[in-house]
Amino acid sequence: MKIAFFSDCYLDLNGGIVSSINAQKTALENLGHEVYIFSTGYPKSRTDLQLLAEQNIFQVPSCKLFFYKLTPISRRPKIIERWLLRKHPEIKNFDIFYVHYESGCSIAGLRLGKKLKIPTVQVMHGREDMGESNLIPFSLRTVVATALNWFHSWYIPHKTKVLRDNYLADTIAKAKMWTLMVNHANFADLVLTPSNHFCEKLVHYGVKTKIQVFPNGFPDNRFPQNPPVKELKSNETLKIIWHSRVSAEKRMMPFLQALTEVNGKYRLDVYGGGGDFFRAKRFARRHNLNVIFHGNIKFNDLVRAIAKSHLDVLVSYNFDTFGMTLIEAEAYGVPVFFCDPDMQEVVPKGSFIMSADASSEKMAEALNNLLAYPEQVKQMSEIMLEHRKEVLISHRIKTLIQYFHEVLS
Repeated sequence: MKIAFFSDCYLDLNGGIVSSINAQKTALENLGHEVYIFSTGYPKSRTDLQLLAEQNIFQVPSCKLFFYKLTPISRRPKIIERWLLRKHPEIKNFDIFYVHYESGCSIAGLRLGKKLKIPTVQVMHGREDMGESNLIPFSLRTVVATALNWFHSWYIPHKTKVLRDNYLADTIAKAKMWTLMVNHANFADLVLTPSNHFCEKLVHYGVKTKIQVFPNGFPDNRFPQNPPVKELKSNETLKIIWHSRVSAEKRMMPFLQALTEVNGKYRLDVYGGGGDFFRAKRFARRHNLNVIFHGNIKFNDLVRAIAKSHLDVLVSYNFDTFGMTLIEAEAYGVPVFFCDPDMQEVVPKGSFIMSADASSEKMAEALNNLLAYPEQVKQMSEIMLEHRKEVLISHRIKTLIQYFHEVLS
């Protein structure tokens, strides 16, 4: 098959969507499929663009300065559609348009698929309602959500309107973001989500297009051969690793607050950056916490750090639909810690500790319990190692191809 990926979250970014796209692209190409990626990006030299083109990765027309160094923003979808047809006329002969976000480049992929009568598969990765709430100041949330909704409806019809309720759309801003997500999904021929719990939420708010659950996978070429069982001995320092964004939605500050109440010996290594990076560094220094901030590093260096850890953490709450952090830990047999009950779906039963709620007090309580009973680390690690091959993308990609064939037929 010839498959075109469209995403506004890929070039010049890190994170779960990027990891997911890279793993799937490699797995599909290993099976003989032809894969192109079209993505928004920051300005690049002609040499850089040529190097990307050699990997069948192409940057669509993007804004040069808007949100520079935050998130690349595409030009208007109609501009991208015209550019694609002019620069890549071969796109008319593709079998599947595979879309991974809900902004300009992704909108263009869905619209062009309709025009060319090419089946479109939309992956709903994340909770945009929570993303908007965490990243936008309170006084501007309704204004921003209204503007995003308005822009989106210019290109994709909003036949379904989500009203404010007492469930997930408990503000006008959240209701508008759910309206955007639901109508975007309904414009595709097939919808994929990484988890059952997110699938249920989308259906609840009005997604009528058929939805399939397709969890993310770990790349085979980076899968460790024989990682050892992790063990924490009495009086040994608990090595904790954080490799999510250092930002409000990932809840770094509540986790640091929890560490102020931890009684035993620990060390937290933080990899990655984000809006709370310098605030977190100041907090850790002020409270004399044993935390080291490494910033952004290469993936190969990161996985070596994961392999040396006793515990991997993902303490977001009601935000993540599927924690790539968790399966990266599973690949190395590292137990995980989270607060969100939804994350129990991602890793094997018995391989994690979960705080009683999302508060700093309960997170500290869970960590203190682990330090009091360190033998839990070995027990959880053994379960992780027993199940870890299940997360390989080569195992999961067969299901994706099956979904592609279903939508083609």
